[in-house]
Amino acid sequence: MKLVIVRHAEPDYDLDVLTEKGRREAEYLSERLAEIVVKDCYVSPLGRARETAAMTLQKTGRTAVECEWLREFTAPIRRPDAPGRKTIPWDWLPQDWAEDERFYSPDRWFEHPAMQEGHVKEAYDWVIENFDALLERHGYRRNGRIYQAVHPNSDTILFFCHFGLECVLLSRLLNTSPMVLWHHTCALTSSVTTLVTEERREGTAIFRMSSFGDLSHLYAHGEPPSFAARFRECWTNKDERMD
Repeated sequence: MKLVIVRHAEPDYDLDVLTEKGRREAEYLSERLAEIVVKDCYVSPLGRARETAAMTLQKTGRTAVECEWLREFTAPIRRPDAPGRKTIPWDWLPQDWAEDERFYSPDRWFEHPAMQEGHVKEAYDWVIENFDALLERHGYRRNGRIYQAVHPNSDTILFFCHFGLECVLLSRLLNTSPMVLWHHTCALTSSVTTLVTEERREGTAIFRMSSFGDLSHLYAHGEPPSFAARFRECWTNKDERMD
């Protein structure tokens, strides 16, 4: 089975819609996705994801199942350098988390007091429980850190969601800490990530990531990637985003 995870196109977060550039990204993305034979589509309930999906669905004459658990991951925490306000759990300064070995462990990343106070593990588990149930409906049952291929297949399942949420799904599939993915990867807007099951022995499968954050549909049209989700490449790049 193949999982195709799409981050929404460039958004206006205040209005929860796509920008003009985001609509171009979604259009180019739809041209690419329309060529894929898809078994089922799932979409976040948030406007920026639904608008991104709409162009592909219109081209293919398909519908998508709206899943509340595919909305952007939310579990506000008090970041150590700014304890007076709450923020998303993947927006920490590197110097404030990278030296804590717990964050690199798939079994301990949630032990930090800020994670405990924000009930981040509870929010994570809710997403994962729903994700595992969906995969089982499609033939793959979670068993420890691998999957039982109960009904093995070559279907393609398509998700339209968000970067933070995508990292949660990938952390489950790849058996790693979401903190590592939240801080060391950046799936740019309208990017496509693909994972495929590998069944080296009958009945036992894992998911292998064959591509992450692919933007070939933008490059094919000469559309530059959005800077959304990134911070300035160098501190002196004053025209790029900072905290």
